[in-house]
Amino acid sequence: MSITIPSARGLLGAALVTTLLASPTIALASAADKAHDKPDDELVIGMSFQELNNVYFVTMQRALQEAANDMGAKLVFTDARHDISKQINDVEDMLQRGIDILLLNPTDSVGIQSAVLSAHDAGVPVVAVDAQAEGPIDGFVGSKNFDAGYKACHYMGEQLGGKGKVAILDGIPVVPILQRVEGCEKALGEFDGIEVVDKQNGHQERSTAMNVTENMLQAHPDLAGIFSVNDVGSLGALVAIQSSGNDVKLASVDGNPEAVKAMQQPNSPLIAIAAQHPADMVTQALELAVKKYRGEESPSDVPIDVTLVTADNAADFHW
Repeated sequence: MSITIPSARGLLGAALVTTLLASPTIALASAADKAHDKPDDELVIGMSFQELNNVYFVTMQRALQEAANDMGAKLVFTDARHDISKQINDVEDMLQRGIDILLLNPTDSVGIQSAVLSAHDAGVPVVAVDAQAEGPIDGFVGSKNFDAGYKACHYMGEQLGGKGKVAILDGIPVVPILQRVEGCEKALGEFDGIEVVDKQNGHQERSTAMNVTENMLQAHPDLAGIFSVNDVGSLGALVAIQSSGNDVKLASVDGNPEAVKAMQQPNSPLIAIAAQHPADMVTQALELAVKKYRGEESPSDVPIDVTLVTADNAADFHW
């Protein structure tokens, strides 16, 4: 059974998105220090998504619903719509409804701290999913984002023959995005003939990324490659590249079905996607959260591998 909870906007101003690097070697104070013995079919699981207007998070929500159904547990989920004030209120609402476990996909890693503290004070274990959250979380499950950026850009570098001018289509400064860019820059730095000549923020949105890419192509008509930090941005970049008629290779991160399909078109500029596994990610997050709830021995971080998707294996890849 699932319930979506409507929540009015809070009075808090949206917090500035900043960088949070959580160390897996530091033990965080746990809200689940006391073991609980409620059976699976009596658990109420809460999940707050940063958005549900994205197939990536919809895939995650469906997988979580299926896992909750298998347990016989009740799932409560909310959509913050990228509004940190709403997300804080959503979490407070779920705590008032008596959730036993909170899975949190923060829209602002730092701004969500007050909600994490509220859950901690209520004795509700918190596991962050996909993006880090500041505060006394009990665990984090997310992709190996450095590897994602590295794999996508190393493949692009090889396809460019190790030379040419490359640009980076950046995103919001949260940990996963920063790590993807860091991995990409590391990979491109291994090719003596490749030069990163531009880096601009496409805000991970299709229309914005398209406009930014158009500006990049005008400023650098001899551009050979572009790395986008996510597939939604890459789809916007793809339109700009194809409209320009320039020979530019494009690499990205996520595994969005539309992007994977676009990759399979003849002579597609999109040549590489470091694909995430959202269904696997959220089910492992639930498993970790249940262990924290029961006081069982469990890790603080669970890294999820990414898969390099190219034209050779795109037909066989799906979330």
